[in-house]
Amino acid sequence: MGATAPRIRNLVVGLVVRDGHVLLEEYPGDEWRGGFLRALGGGVEFGERVADAVVREFREELDAEVTIVHRLGVTDNIFTWRGEPAHEIVHVFEVASSAFDAWPLDRRVPVPDAPTTAGWWPIAGLAGRDLYPDEILTFIRDLEDQR
Repeated sequence: MGATAPRIRNLVVGLVVRDGHVLLEEYPGDEWRGGFLRALGGGVEFGERVADAVVREFREELDAEVTIVHRLGVTDNIFTWRGEPAHEIVHVFEVASSAFDAWPLDRRVPVPDAPTTAGWWPIAGLAGRDLYPDEILTFIRDLEDQR
């Protein structure tokens, strides 16, 4: 068996903005890189619609039922992960859930299938942070401006 050919991953993420904060997932640093923040979501399964995937991802990661407010756009995320080139096409949605209305702004919740936590992050403090996928800060700021 030879090496696997590079592939483009198809992902979905959902953004929730509240009181100048956005719900993000925090990844700890490792031997390859420092910690970073990422919009919540994950991979699209074969035969699954992207809107269904973002709802499923929030159910799996935070045990929260979300509704889609609207599709915000699509972005490419091209990067190096553990020394290997990677490429993702990321569908970005605004989502809402009453489950997040009661979350205190300082709450951090472990994500069951990853060594990460989810929580609120002040939007004003995101500039200069490692934040993914690419261009997500533009989507976050646009949502905040609409409030």
